[in-house]
Amino acid sequence: MKLGFSLLNNWGVDDPQALVDLACRAEEAGIDSVWVHDHVFNVGHVFDRIGGKPYYEPLTLLSFVAARTRRVRLGTSVLVLPYHNPVRLAKAAATLDVLSGGRLIMGVGVGLIEEEIRALGSPYAERGAFTDEAIAVMRALWTQDEPKFEGKYSRFDGMKFSPKPLQKPTIPIVIGGVSRPAIRRAARLGDGWQPLGMLPEALGQGIATLREEARATGRDAAKIPVSIAMSLAAARAGRDALGTKPAEILKNARAYASLGVETLIISASTSDPREARSALEMIAREVAPAAAG
Repeated sequence: MKLGFSLLNNWGVDDPQALVDLACRAEEAGIDSVWVHDHVFNVGHVFDRIGGKPYYEPLTLLSFVAARTRRVRLGTSVLVLPYHNPVRLAKAAATLDVLSGGRLIMGVGVGLIEEEIRALGSPYAERGAFTDEAIAVMRALWTQDEPKFEGKYSRFDGMKFSPKPLQKPTIPIVIGGVSRPAIRRAARLGDGWQPLGMLPEALGQGIATLREEARATGRDAAKIPVSIAMSLAAARAGRDALGTKPAEILKNARAYASLGVETLIISASTSDPREARSALEMIAREVAPAAAG
């Protein structure tokens, strides 16, 4: 099982350079991937957590990280597609993939905060349909020499699109979410499934559902790898977590590995870069050797 680490762009850290430095240290420590998150406004649970403090744009931050690193994969956990024009997003993602040497992993989701989605010009009730179409739009632009698309939200033809992603066949699109529709979307369209905050028993049930949905669409579930994002915290109502003690964290990590999880993405859940660095060092020391084994 591989390990990923959240760069905490969603935690109101005052110094963004500290997040880039954290990514560099993750690479040095042998962590496989670093991950960023996506909100435009500080609203809902985001405001409750950080108030008016900085929430850094994910792809911009990953561009700085790409320039300072060479190996670590660069992931989004997750981009909320109804916040984005999919053509512009495809351009930005392809550019980042080329600049980084083919390291981008695009986790995507439909979003939950109605006020924010409406402020960005998308119909909240249609966010699932918009997301499905946006995935198709990006793949068409990334893979077709003469891209053409005729949909409800996007239409284009007769124009070249470049650069194409460095990764072949294209940038992997991983579907985030814990709901049945999210699992169904992963089975239909995803290059992977990435839920958030599910303890091993619940994740095992989700994987069984993923396999069922994949069979229904004629896909091999073995080709839809599972990753999961978890926090270093005590479990609380409505959100499970890895725990706070190394022994508890290691026990849960081993349970995820036994389920066939490909990547465990860990968040230190702090606005203090020193605490995040300490958590990263603990993960590299205590969890990474067992995960690799």
